[in-house]
Amino acid sequence: MRKDFQCILAACAAAFFAAPAFAQQEDFSKVEIKTEKLSDNVYMMTGSGGNLGVSVGDDGVFLIDDQFAPLTPKIQAAIAKVSAKPVRFLLNTHWHFDHTGGNENLGKAGAIIVAQDNVKKRLSTEGFIAFFNMKTRAEPRIALPVVTFTRDLNLYLNGDDIRAFHAPNAHTDGDTVVQFAKSDVIHMGDTFFNKMYPFIDTSSGGSVAGVLAAADRVLKLAGDKTKIIPGHGPLGTKADLKAYRDMLAAVSGQVAAQIKQGKKIEEVVASKPTAKLDAAWGKGFLTPEKFVEMLYGNLKK
Repeated sequence: MRKDFQCILAACAAAFFAAPAFAQQEDFSKVEIKTEKLSDNVYMMTGSGGNLGVSVGDDGVFLIDDQFAPLTPKIQAAIAKVSAKPVRFLLNTHWHFDHTGGNENLGKAGAIIVAQDNVKKRLSTEGFIAFFNMKTRAEPRIALPVVTFTRDLNLYLNGDDIRAFHAPNAHTDGDTVVQFAKSDVIHMGDTFFNKMYPFIDTSSGGSVAGVLAAADRVLKLAGDKTKIIPGHGPLGTKADLKAYRDMLAAVSGQVAAQIKQGKKIEEVVASKPTAKLDAAWGKGFLTPEKFVEMLYGNLKK
């Protein structure tokens, strides 16, 4: 299990840091879409990029996120093993390309794309992720959400009450958390990186405070048996989310205190505020040093 998790981390990290053009050159033939059943009709799927949520039943397939364009056939094949129906609704948890790369393919296949208002705005124009000095292209019309919402959205599908709500200024300015009320499953998108230091996209309106607020809201909704799908990392529990929230609060608090003292970024990084946490959290997307740099830039702003 540990080896599989490390392989997933390595694949996800490579996918996330790749610019879209590079991602198209990546060898996706080696990526396997793995499926984990969470309830009678809800599944988590992993591959390369953001974790997927899938609801199946008489009303059709409801998909959360879609990874990279070259993986669409593999994702469709994985879905076909649990449902004979096509994807009816696709919800993007935010705009980043490792979660929306399959939009164009699935839009052409007839899926109705749903997202928070700011996701459509960001996908409609050229973007820039400042922390990675990365430009992104404007997406074609078929890849854009056709249904958007500002704060909350309810769907009643496959015998479940699906409640989607905006997590303001968290990982980005357009994050959505999705709760399957009857199945007791919550998909948090990239407001939750399980067992790794998270990336917060300051240039896309993300903030430490917003991520902490999202975690706090889900902690109030979740029970001890709730299954929580993170944007990256293995399936989580309420205890995992609490540990994540406490880690982020502790490190960001130390960084904020040093900013208040007038410390420069090099000084804060050199102080190693994550030292006691690196063994548990430092093997994901961001190295401890990059995580502290990111927090400094976000909190300084």
